[in-house]
Amino acid sequence: MSTRCDLSPVWAELQAHFDQGGAASGRGFDIRTAFQADAGRFAALSFQAPEVFADLSKNRIDAPTLALLLELARDCGLEARRDALLRGDPVNLTEGRAVLHTALRAPAGSGAPFNDEVQASLDAMLAFAERVRRGERGEITDVVHIGIGGSDLGPAMVVQAPGAFRAPGLKLHFVSNVDGHDLAPVLRGLEARHTLFVIASKTFTTQETLANAQAAKAWFLANVEAAGAADIARHFVATSSNTAAAAAFGIDTAFGFWDWVGGRYSLWSVIGLPIAIAVGADNFRALLAGAHAMDQHFASTPLESNLPVLLGLIDIWYRNFHGFTSRSVAPYHQGLRRLPAYLQQLEMESNGKGVDLDGRPLVTGTSPVVWGEAGTNGQHAYFQMLHQGTDVIPVEFIAVKRPQHGATGELADKLADQHRKLLANCLAQSQALMQGKTAAEALTEKAPTASATLDRDVLARHRSFPGNRPSTTLLLDALTPRSLGALIALYEHRVFVTGALWGINSFDQWGVELGKALCNQLLPRFESGDTTGLDASTAGLLQRLLSA
Repeated sequence: MSTRCDLSPVWAELQAHFDQGGAASGRGFDIRTAFQADAGRFAALSFQAPEVFADLSKNRIDAPTLALLLELARDCGLEARRDALLRGDPVNLTEGRAVLHTALRAPAGSGAPFNDEVQASLDAMLAFAERVRRGERGEITDVVHIGIGGSDLGPAMVVQAPGAFRAPGLKLHFVSNVDGHDLAPVLRGLEARHTLFVIASKTFTTQETLANAQAAKAWFLANVEAAGAADIARHFVATSSNTAAAAAFGIDTAFGFWDWVGGRYSLWSVIGLPIAIAVGADNFRALLAGAHAMDQHFASTPLESNLPVLLGLIDIWYRNFHGFTSRSVAPYHQGLRRLPAYLQQLEMESNGKGVDLDGRPLVTGTSPVVWGEAGTNGQHAYFQMLHQGTDVIPVEFIAVKRPQHGATGELADKLADQHRKLLANCLAQSQALMQGKTAAEALTEKAPTASATLDRDVLARHRSFPGNRPSTTLLLDALTPRSLGALIALYEHRVFVTGALWGINSFDQWGVELGKALCNQLLPRFESGDTTGLDASTAGLLQRLLSA
């Protein structure tokens, strides 16, 4: 049994299927033709997972393709690798660690690994969050969370999403970039006595985070008369396992976690403290419950209807056979506007690898480029390329059935109408990507803004769309902490599926380390001006930056 899918004999079968297929299957598959031939296509390719309904019918797949992809998954031992992950085996082989983000959301008494320790950590963090919300840490109006990477992207994305569940009168701010232009605008206008800083760094040594933390501390001391150690301890807390370093900073409240909590999977841990402060303990537990429900779906649902598995298999089909190198994520809900940025790290840091588990170079592509913007903003930015550009880019639409604006009266009616417009736009875009428009159809239409002197046939070619461009639509009934938890977990497991089939380690990130090491070597040169041993470009740029 191979753990790398391109070494499986089923891979060759898939390649032959792709190469030989006409309009009904494989390379030349036409989604429009498939719908015309099969009235039951939508029903056959729609799947319900916890909190998430998925329409996969507008993808370039059919029953024979899915059957081969599922056979590939089984031949490559996907189920065994999934079970090893959930069991707590050290699947992060290069660092010798288990990967147990699923244990962070398992309920008490579930028998999950480290369950007692996880519940104790969770209880302590949530109790602190509730004390902040009740004003027991002083009158806190603003919480500034300082982290970077997964310590920032996850909490920042989640806090913005379920706005209807946010505590009124409490503002959350997120600072990650070492560029002072990130921190300075946040601090401007805040009152130090009413601000709580959360410093998120597992080791309490992260360069960007510590630089921002020291700057925030200096600002606090400058804006609180006769501030002392007790004031720092009251207004600064840490989510870090390095309690000694936090104490040296002046922090006496630190929530630690384990080395098996990876940054991009850490929002479920004490790193989620700003989420808990924003939405409260009960809603944080609902977030965990939604994710746990998706974990159970992934663990026990047959592969044929296992949504993370199916999405991962389609990703393999597109990346390695169709050669699609990117995927656009278009959430049609303003609360999910930071989801594409979160997914960039989740997928590209996890699966942006060039060697397999044995260190052998890969001969197949791995992570696609993941990017996107909230609808309908994206329609007025990059959708032009999606519809008429030369590259085929699969699109993932995410829509929410019921809005939660919290408005009343006439405003509520207006916003309800706007939500219908939002959903209509979402459906129309996926429909347009699939259907396209022929030049003959364009000839029958009037184009008021077109040049009157342009040849009609030329204009029709400008106004035609190739169509047959694939998309997936994910539907939530409402954007709640529970449904958001399920959605995030769905993406986590999908990324694991593709990584497992490529035979790579999705849980290390050595590519991040080299730049950090070189930065540490370059920093002293900004003081000394020494360019000895540097390449000509770096030396020239450094000299230019240091020149008067």
